[in-house]
Amino acid sequence: MKLTDLDFEFPEELVATERAFPSRTLVIDLARPDTAPCEISRDQLIGLFGAGDLWVVNETKVLKRRVFTKENLEILFIRPLNPDRTEWEVLCPSSRWKPGTEMSKGSVRFQLTERGRPQKLRSSVALHEDFFNEAGELPLPPYIQKARGERHTRAVDDHDYQSIWAKDELTDDAAGSLAAPTASFHFDESFVAELKNRGVEIAKVTLHVGLGTFLPVTVENLEDHVMHAEFAEISNETIEAILRTKKSGGRVIAVGTTVTRTLESWAKGLLKGPDLNSAYSGETTLLIRPGFEWKVVDVLLTNFHQPRSTLLALVAAFADLETVKRAYGFAIERRFRLFSYGDLSVWLRRP
Repeated sequence: MKLTDLDFEFPEELVATERAFPSRTLVIDLARPDTAPCEISRDQLIGLFGAGDLWVVNETKVLKRRVFTKENLEILFIRPLNPDRTEWEVLCPSSRWKPGTEMSKGSVRFQLTERGRPQKLRSSVALHEDFFNEAGELPLPPYIQKARGERHTRAVDDHDYQSIWAKDELTDDAAGSLAAPTASFHFDESFVAELKNRGVEIAKVTLHVGLGTFLPVTVENLEDHVMHAEFAEISNETIEAILRTKKSGGRVIAVGTTVTRTLESWAKGLLKGPDLNSAYSGETTLLIRPGFEWKVVDVLLTNFHQPRSTLLALVAAFADLETVKRAYGFAIERRFRLFSYGDLSVWLRRP
């Protein structure tokens, strides 16, 4: 697949800059390819699922790892590189960082030690989560900042850019995400309660979203793209729920591309286990593109993704590229809201 195969045009005003609740939903029935995409209501969406179906969600939490220095340079702190938490892998506009100079945030000083993508820096003190919670912001996608005309997050983003399933407690030893599992944004506790009343089971996995999900593709041939590793974990309880669902003829519904990659990584044997907690885990570099052999996911719930992205390639693998382009054309013509804060698409391989 060529990167240009994943290109499409869209009006900039369709880039969603805040959450809308309830969102709009577009359904694409892949089991009936002659059926056009259609918009459905919230009640109709709930009505698509019933007893025997299993929803799988991602319970990762987004970290406040975006820091603006006193010099107004934006730094995204990815992960510590030493036990002292003074050496960090980061993303920043290093062309604006002159060799030998320091940046600072309050009394903390930063020195760039390695250029490239990503970069490395040294901090004058150990950086713990309390520092980021006090000095950092949630790393909203740059296209939202651009569409807003604002560099900083809004107060409402602290709530809106988190899933209802996000784990509450985070410590230095408990990793989190650098971007949200945005398919979860469309659901609240009342929606989940109605699903459960219909006999739908909810299971959880973890994938901590990192560079693998959101770094742009820079090669023309998608097969040449190297995915950065992201940590994924699936409990034995969730695995048992999947096997039970498959055996009974039910459907596994993946709420988002991160859940999809976790489930299919496990099915391909890419996660090690079980460990002492009866879980399978590990770093996955799985790139799902057309031609992928699906083993777990029957229904995909996901947002409308950016052109030329690995996320769009995943959707094209679940459906097919032409179907995806027709559906996106349909959504754009009818003014659906796009990307992380945008509307929902539902892809049914099994009705």
